Amino acid sequence: MPKNAPSSLLFRNLQLLDPRWNEARGGYEVLVEGEKIKEVSDKPIRAAAAQVIDCGKRTLMPGLIDCHVHTMHSEVYISRLEGMPQTLMAARSTQRLKAFIDRGFTTCRDAGGADWGIKAAVETGLIKGPRLFIAGRSIGPTGGHNDRNRRTDAGALCNCANAMVFLRHLADGPDEVRKAAREQMRQGADHIKLMCSGGVASPYDPIDSLQFTVEEITAAVEEAHAFGRYALAHAYTPEAITRAVSCGVRTIEHGNLIDAKSAQLMAKKGAYMVANLVTYYAMRERAAEFGMTKDMLDKNESVIDGGLKSLEICKKAGVKVGYGSDLLGQLHYEQSKEFIFRREVHTPIEIIRQATLVGAEIVRMDGKLGVIEPGAFADLIVVDGDPLKKLELFLDEGAHLSAIVKGGAFHKNRLS
Repeated sequence: MPKNAPSSLLFRNLQLLDPRWNEARGGYEVLVEGEKIKEVSDKPIRAAAAQVIDCGKRTLMPGLIDCHVHTMHSEVYISRLEGMPQTLMAARSTQRLKAFIDRGFTTCRDAGGADWGIKAAVETGLIKGPRLFIAGRSIGPTGGHNDRNRRTDAGALCNCANAMVFLRHLADGPDEVRKAAREQMRQGADHIKLMCSGGVASPYDPIDSLQFTVEEITAAVEEAHAFGRYALAHAYTPEAITRAVSCGVRTIEHGNLIDAKSAQLMAKKGAYMVANLVTYYAMRERAAEFGMTKDMLDKNESVIDGGLKSLEICKKAGVKVGYGSDLLGQLHYEQSKEFIFRREVHTPIEIIRQATLVGAEIVRMDGKLGVIEPGAFADLIVVDGDPLKKLELFLDEGAHLSAIVKGGAFHKNRLS
């Protein structure tokens, strides 16, 4: 190999699962050169300088994409972050990031909290983790899902030893929202996160509350578009979804209470839904032991049954749905169970497409992520079996993944 030539990997003896197909296919070989896929062929590939990887008839497929994680939210009861320095919050995030990629998620879209510093740490190899697409601080109005201030607080608390202030930004009125959006993009955000309805993990706002006016949402969307970015919205109800999508929001997060009319609007506008069922079941089972209050758990009960219904409504309307987990604190270990919950509505190949093809579209990397074709990034996983027949192969913290590759480099390799 010439000096300074990119390293090459030749994957052989495999079942190839490109999510654009309906099944895994044998007889293929895949050549990786540098960080990208060089060649995919159903005939033997000649590459004398490449390191040959015998997959032992295992399934080679694209790395998974989780479009709704919270890298920095290391507490289930988020208010506990108010007594934590940013340094500890960042240190805790390293465990979460490594766990994400250990499970085969080679790309994650952070939906509020991760900044350019943690993204750069991953990109430069200081921290092991997936490709990150970040929102910076999520933006919400006073009294909304973003507002963690206690009712006894007269104003902003001292920012020392308060990691919460690095995760969320309060803005009221179009001018403040516009400035907040510009600031996140100045700080390297790939997308702008807006709170457009009430939420489970916030203390005072009802789930069905409408947050941000048309003018406020429009201001953020305009700025995102002007910067070559886009807006995503936390929204549960048809009213909140309709308002956000009508203003140009590109992806709706959660959407448990969506109805047919608002789903039809999303389909018409080409908006995406990023559902996350697993977080509600995980909170029902374990959030109380980590400090989440009864009021929050009651709100969780009000939306949990809507999760599967929302998938059915979106499927009927033709809305594309991305894979999201949205797990807080110690609940992040449930990340891969989202595959299992979605099986009630979708087939295995549909779910895998949500975690690959649709995810790539959402992060605007279609053709570069989520597929196995020349020119795409070599983000790959080797599964010990056929996940189309057994989605449980994605469970158990990556135990059934023999290899994980990100950008042409092994994160994990137990193949001979």
